[in-house]
Amino acid sequence: MALPKINTPTYELVVPSTDEKIKYRPFLVKEEKVLMMALESKENTQIINAVKEIVRTCTFEAIDLSSRPMFDMEYIFLQIRSKSVGEVSSIKLLAPDDGKTYCNVDIDLSKVEVEVGEGHTPVVDLGDKMGLVMDYPTIDSFDSEAMSEINASNMLDVIASCISQITEKDGEKVYETKDQTKKEVIDFIEQMNTKQFQEIQKFFDTMPKLKHEVKFTNPKTKVENKVTLSGLNDFFV
Repeated sequence: MALPKINTPTYELVVPSTDEKIKYRPFLVKEEKVLMMALESKENTQIINAVKEIVRTCTFEAIDLSSRPMFDMEYIFLQIRSKSVGEVSSIKLLAPDDGKTYCNVDIDLSKVEVEVGEGHTPVVDLGDKMGLVMDYPTIDSFDSEAMSEINASNMLDVIASCISQITEKDGEKVYETKDQTKKEVIDFIEQMNTKQFQEIQKFFDTMPKLKHEVKFTNPKTKVENKVTLSGLNDFFV
C-alpha cells in the first residue's frame, strides 16, 4: 500500500525588479539537506548552485536566476526560507555603542524589503559626453567569490559584467559590451580617472538591496542601538 502524499502550501510574492507576481512553496527536507551540505562545504560554487536550484524548484521554475538581479535572488530566497524554517530569524549583532557586546536579536523576515538608494540611476555620466548604461549584478557575477560581495579581488570583473553599453557624444555612438571581450571592457575601466570611477561606485552603492533596520538594547550598557542589515548574508549571521 502506497504511503500518502504530504500537501505543500503555496504562497505568492512580488518580484522586486519587475513587480510580477509568482507563486512559490517552502523548500522540502531533501532540498534543505542539499543546502546544508553546500553550506558545510564552504565551497561558493556549491552554495550558489544549491540556492539557484532551490529558487528554481520552489518557484515552480518561474525564475531563472542567471538573468535576474542579485536583489531578486536575495528577496525570493528570503521569502522561501521564511516559509520553510520560520518567519523569525535569530541572529547575533555587535552593539555599536561599545563595540564588543554581541546581542541576540530576532528579525521578522516578513518585514524585510528591497530598498533603492536616493538618486539611483542605471545611467552613469563619465563627463565629456561619455556615459555608461549599467545592468544589475546577477548571482553568476560572483561565481568565484563570496556570494554578493564586491571586494578588491573581484571588483573589476563584477563592474565589467554589469556594463551594458558605453556611449559617446551623448548617446550618438553606442558600444555594446556583449560585442567586446571582458578584457577589453576591463581595460576601458582601468583608463578611468578617480572621479569617473566614483560615479560607477555610486551606482552600486545606491542600487536596490535587501535592507532592514533593527533596534536592540545592549544588556550591559542599557543603550538602544540601531543597525542596518543589508544583503542576504546579514540576515543569517
